[in-house]
Amino acid sequence: MEKLKSVRVWLRGLIAAVIGGAANAVTTVVVAPETFNLDEGLPKLTAVVASSALVSAALYLKQSPIPSEESK
Repeated sequence: MEKLKSVRVWLRGLIAAVIGGAANAVTTVVVAPETFNLDEGLPKLTAVVASSALVSAALYLKQSPIPSEESK
């Protein structure tokens, strides 16, 4: 039961990191609205959001690796 709780906490942290990274990337709309917008700039905005979310996930995994089976 304790193992399941630690995995849930870890997974919740990973999801929060991905959401936070994606949300931060949306600020590019404020910085460069002519390039990153919801019309013709949507593919570029999507790429920035995805890459930021991926970097945030990688940084979280570096700080908190996948829980081992031995952890309590």
